[in-house]
Amino acid sequence: MITVKADGVSRQFPEGVRYKEIAEAYQSLERYPILLVSSGNKLRELGKQLTHDAELTFITMADKIGRDTYARSLVLMMLKAFQNVIGAEEEVHIWVHFTVSQGLFCSMKSEKAQLDGQLLERVRLEMERLAALRIPFEKRSMETSKAARLFARNRMDDKARLFRYRISSRTNVYSFDGYCDYNYGYMVPDSSYLQHFDLKLYGDGFVLMMPTMQEPEKVAPFQPVRKLFDVQNESRKWGELMHVDTVGDLNDLVTEGRTRELILAQEALQEKRIAEIADEITASRTKKLILIAGPSSSSKTTFSHRLSIQLSVHGLIPHPVPMDDYFKNREDTPKDENGNYDFESLDAIDLALFSRDMTDLLEGKDVQLPTFNFKTGKREYKGQHLRLSERDVLVIEGIHGLDDRVTAALPKESSFRIYISALTQLNIDEHNRIPTTDGRLLRRIVRDQRTRGTSAKNTIAMWKSVRRGEENYIFPFQESADVMFNSALIYELGVLKLYAEPMLFSIREDEPEYTEAKRLLKFLDYFLPIPPDDIPKNSLVREFIGGGTFLA
Repeated sequence: MITVKADGVSRQFPEGVRYKEIAEAYQSLERYPILLVSSGNKLRELGKQLTHDAELTFITMADKIGRDTYARSLVLMMLKAFQNVIGAEEEVHIWVHFTVSQGLFCSMKSEKAQLDGQLLERVRLEMERLAALRIPFEKRSMETSKAARLFARNRMDDKARLFRYRISSRTNVYSFDGYCDYNYGYMVPDSSYLQHFDLKLYGDGFVLMMPTMQEPEKVAPFQPVRKLFDVQNESRKWGELMHVDTVGDLNDLVTEGRTRELILAQEALQEKRIAEIADEITASRTKKLILIAGPSSSSKTTFSHRLSIQLSVHGLIPHPVPMDDYFKNREDTPKDENGNYDFESLDAIDLALFSRDMTDLLEGKDVQLPTFNFKTGKREYKGQHLRLSERDVLVIEGIHGLDDRVTAALPKESSFRIYISALTQLNIDEHNRIPTTDGRLLRRIVRDQRTRGTSAKNTIAMWKSVRRGEENYIFPFQESADVMFNSALIYELGVLKLYAEPMLFSIREDEPEYTEAKRLLKFLDYFLPIPPDDIPKNSLVREFIGGGTFLA
């Protein structure tokens, strides 16, 4: 017999017991169904066996890892449902692209089948039927070369191309009721765990809806954010136009020595878009406050410099004003529920002072601008005066730039709002997307160690708090932006790999951040490295890897 401790309770089980049986024994102590377990700082699927004493942590839909597992499994069940409805003999490709309204935006490519409401309803009903049958998700390990041949026969060329670059000699392949697929991550034991889902037509595709971590037992309402969707969809279509949809496509360019042309094309596209935003600002003639906001590691600083240059082309004189300079003194900064200073909160900003200074500037008055000293936690005045002329504009960068409370006391016609985020447009393959948060986290790991001496371990440790701040103070206001800008570069993950891998390998197996580090290392293993030599000095990615024109 072995002893298992979980939720503060110890129980005895036979040696070799499956985690699924252990989960069932403890399920009454958990609010939501157990999907995975964590043992010894490593994740385990419920089908695995336990042969020794262990202390376990249960993973449910209320955890990010659990929701990702649910989503991954739901996608595989959906793909099987499409095959059953349309017919295995028809060549149909379902692409899973990006998040929309707590669901996944997908597209369908087929010469014969037509995507419409009737087809989606048939697929939804088939998914309900499959969920009721408790069909297992079966995992088997096979030689990578054999897996590549299997997927090539199944007309999954994107996966066959991906495996061409896998160093590992073996690969895990999942099957569900005869449908084989490769999945980046863990799966639930069987289809009975997948009870909450829906399908909604949207744009030129559809959205696979599912529950949220906050309400795991019901499908989230469909509330699309149109502006964000349009930016993501535009980036997706640009990738298709350049024939770089997947990691395998990108790796092909690396081996063929063609990354330079891709880098230059992507950089030219971003410069064109920045110039268009500058055109839009100057055309209005009333915009004096350019507010730039976005989540962490979106390259707000470099973007603001490049936008300023484009504004200068139009004869304007841009002045950068970091909103962080309006932080309250440290002793007046609010604290979170754990007693830590909450620098993400809008209440950490002296809005009264900010509004007074901006109002005075718009009225043509001379204003002495503050500078925040992060070492002393005090706001300081160093004689930096500004008076706006007809050609002067303020370029204000800060996470709260889209919040109406920031500009409530200012003339509405004076502000122009820009939302910027790194919205990764590349997929691992047709069915495995790359979350935008992974790209931003890797950017931050590389930048923080280079510029702040912060280890990858500490960056990962604080990431959950950063994400919470984004959910509370940035994302709710993103649709109020006048324009949106995607700062992700289709080639950048191959570049970041060179810098991030050594940092991630420094995290030890016994440290809490090891699980996330291991996941990111597995993710980066898909990419061939791309040297930074051909990246322009003013590129947004230079903000993270260094060597840039604007930042050291």
